Amino acid sequence: MSGSIVRAVLAVIAAYLCGCFATGYYLVRWKTGKDIRELGSGGTGARNVGRVLGKMGFATTLAVDMLKGACAIELSRALDASPITLSLALIAVTLGHIWPIQLGLRGGKGVATIQGSLLALDPVLVGVQTVVLLSSLAVTRKTILSAMLVFAITPLIAMALGRSTAPVLSLALLAGVIIFTHLPYLRRDLGMVRDLGMVGDLGSDGQNSGMKPHVS
Repeated sequence: MSGSIVRAVLAVIAAYLCGCFATGYYLVRWKTGKDIRELGSGGTGARNVGRVLGKMGFATTLAVDMLKGACAIELSRALDASPITLSLALIAVTLGHIWPIQLGLRGGKGVATIQGSLLALDPVLVGVQTVVLLSSLAVTRKTILSAMLVFAITPLIAMALGRSTAPVLSLALLAGVIIFTHLPYLRRDLGMVRDLGMVGDLGSDGQNSGMKPHVS
């Protein structure tokens, strides 16, 4: 194999291994001796950790999960900065977070890691995502529904920004993965929407405004 192919393969493997560092799992193990996957929602992400360790646990897990995503992209960029390799690294670090090999393929849901990766890869795209998310939240008051809408249209945003085929395809694949990992929550929010009967009434239930962040 040529040197460039070797570097690309190493970049993707390194990205997956970065993703496998399950911040929430190790933090809760260290603090309590418990397996976070047996508590709360069963995820290793920041929101579930916050239920166990409070705000500091939430913030620490969120920050490190985003950081490992950014580190995976920067490491990949140092090895091979081609759009294809960077796109594969984006996929690999996210899959590593969701399905970490050392934890029996039981990890988080991928949101913090993919967003950390995208901040390093394409901050303009993240800026547009944020505008769409805030606009959707203002209408629906449902965090999961709004977030999944953002992920669903992120490939279209990338296309509109003139990004090349490789990142657009990788974002389309990851949109499907992220939506899949959030299906139970998405069904819940869609059920609430259906019960309310019309979009104009979204968020009128003061007991569940959906504004609490969900990060996995």
